[in-house]
Formats: sequence, C-alpha cells, structure tokens
Amino acid sequence: MRTVRATAAAVTAVMGAGAAAVVAGRLASDAALKAPAGRPLPTEPRLTVHATAAGRIALTRDLAALRPGTYGLAGDGSHAVVGQVLTAADHAADTVVRRLERVTHGSLEPGDKVWLTPNLYVGDPRAALGLDHADVDVPGELGPLPAWFLPAARDTWVIAVHGLGTTREHAMNLMQFLHRLRLPVLALAYRGDLGAPRPPDGLNHLGDSEWRDLDAAVRYAVRYGARRIVVLGWSTGATMALRAVAHSAVGDRISGLVLDSPVLSWEATLRALATARRTPGALLPLAVRAAQGRAGLHADRTDDGAGPGRLTVPTLIFHGPGDTVAPWAYSRRLADRHPGLVALRTVAQAPHAAMWNADPAAYEEALRRFLTPLM
Repeated sequence: MRTVRATAAAVTAVMGAGAAAVVAGRLASDAALKAPAGRPLPTEPRLTVHATAAGRIALTRDLAALRPGTYGLAGDGSHAVVGQVLTAADHAADTVVRRLERVTHGSLEPGDKVWLTPNLYVGDPRAALGLDHADVDVPGELGPLPAWFLPAARDTWVIAVHGLGTTREHAMNLMQFLHRLRLPVLALAYRGDLGAPRPPDGLNHLGDSEWRDLDAAVRYAVRYGARRIVVLGWSTGATMALRAVAHSAVGDRISGLVLDSPVLSWEATLRALATARRTPGALLPLAVRAAQGRAGLHADRTDDGAGPGRLTVPTLIFHGPGDTVAPWAYSRRLADRHPGLVALRTVAQAPHAAMWNADPAAYEEALRRFLTPLM
C-alpha cells in the first residue's frame, strides 16, 4: 500500500510540475503575443534620470544610453527627444550625458524612470510636423482601420506599417522626407492598435494574420489612385509586407519593399522577448509551443520571402547585429538568397526598429536611391 501511495504521490507531483510548466510557458509566450502597442519591449532597459540642465540630460550609464543617434525618451506621462552623447570631463562615472533636444510633453525629474524609443514624434502629422493629412478609415476584414493619409503629387504611394512596441506614430520619423519626394503616405493602424478592431483571440500573431489589414490598405490605395505601392514596414510590419507580396490578390501592385528590422523568425523573436522577461531557458521551448498553439503560427518560413521563390519585388532591408529582438542573421540570409533583388544595409549599434535613429541622414540617402526608380 505504501508503494502504491508513493507512486501515486510521485505521479501527482509530476503532473503538477508539468501543468505548472505549461502555465509558465503560456505566460512566457505573452511577452510577444500580448506585447501592447506603444509600450516598450522587455528588451529595452529602464533608465533613471539623474539630472537635467540647459540642453543636457544625465541618464543611468548603460549600453542603451550610449547608443549613437537620436531617440525619443519616454516615461510615464512624458516624452522628450535626446541626441548625441556629449563628451565632457565633468560626467559622473555612473551616468551618461546626452543632448536634450526638446521635451515634447510632461516633465523630466531626477529619479524618473524612462526608456529610449524609436518614436521622435507624438500626436498626429499636423500637430507634430505641420503636415496636412486626412484621418481615413480603411475597410478591413474585422472593421474600419484608422489611418493617416498625407496627399502628394505622385501616383506611387508609400504604405507605412509599424511593428512591435510602437504605433503608427513611428512613421512620422520619415514623413517629412517622403513629403519632400512628393510621395503620398498612408500610415496604418491595424488590429490590436488603439482605435482599430481587436483580434478575436486578443493576441498578436506577429504578422501572420495582421498582413490581411495591410492587404486592405493596398486595396484602399489602389481604389483611390495609387498605380504603384511601396510598403515600408518595421519589425512585424515588415513581416506583414512580405506576407502581402506573397499572398495578396493585389500584391502585383506592390512595386517595392522597405524592411526595417524585419521579424523573419517568430520563434527567435519569441525566445528573445521571453528571455528578456527572465524566463528560464528550460521553459523557452514550452513558450514557443504555447505561442504556436495559441496563435496558430506556422513553421518559420518568412526568411525566404514567405515561401520559396515568392519574393519578386525590389527590397531594401535596414538591419544590424545589435538587434536583440529580430536576429540580423536572417536578413543576411534573405539577402544572400536573392542577389540582385534584395539589398541589405547593415546598421551598427542600433536597437530593434531604430535603424533610422542611428544615422538619419545615411538612412534617408539610401532610401532615396532605392525609391527613385520606383516613383
């Protein structure tokens, strides 16, 4: 009898541990499947404001605080823009001093917790940039999708699609540049975004279903006069772009792709986000399986353009080895598989979806050269 009871207790313990592991794997998968738009990803460290002065801000010394370039600096109720790291003899050993370009709203006080973001602008294109735009609704399969439309003279449209941790405000980084090129811009909010329909299961599918909202935007653009379309996608927005070219019935109207930090392996991205949440390594395979089961994600294949031989349009990729969310190696592989069709610009020391922030002038010049024959 004792043996039977001991065996039963052991089986119960194993089953309990197994159930706990499944629950833990499910919670770990939330790092990607429930990443809220506009909130920092778990890979982005929180920094402390130590001091501010005229045109200067001192932040916690961290590799993130030392990144080259220009970034938004977001906190709870505040937003600012910081520029280059300043070299001064009076820097404290535990801080990094950067140029404080402007405080957009709120205030920055010593002790505040903040994080770097690719978004330099908040609000809408008129308020933030002085650019006229129309608030439009794109008919999507789940309901109306809010979008900003910036009219211009050309009949080649740019459809801008944000990715993980950001909103359509991200596209404002490039709107003035695109406006100078006289390219109409449609900046899309899609399922799960504020003001857009909620996905039926409440989950982010990392582009695997969201691409159908981009498909709706392409149809909208064609309906209102676009002869050619370039899709500019960041992160999972880049994944959506690849899916649309491969699967949309109007994909032939897409004449080019610009992919910034593309998520080409959902498994690698999910592992990275779960790891940043301090998920034990033993639970990472469970997190991957939980995500696949919950969101119905397909086996990774996007790094070949959503299927063998499916990538058929000129593509410019901005990506770098410093991306801890979407590994750069997959972009390198995609470029190697499509010589002459895919150009990869490697950007050093830039975090996920912030390739423009690291060097705006170089980014825009590469983009101008790419877009010129597609106009």
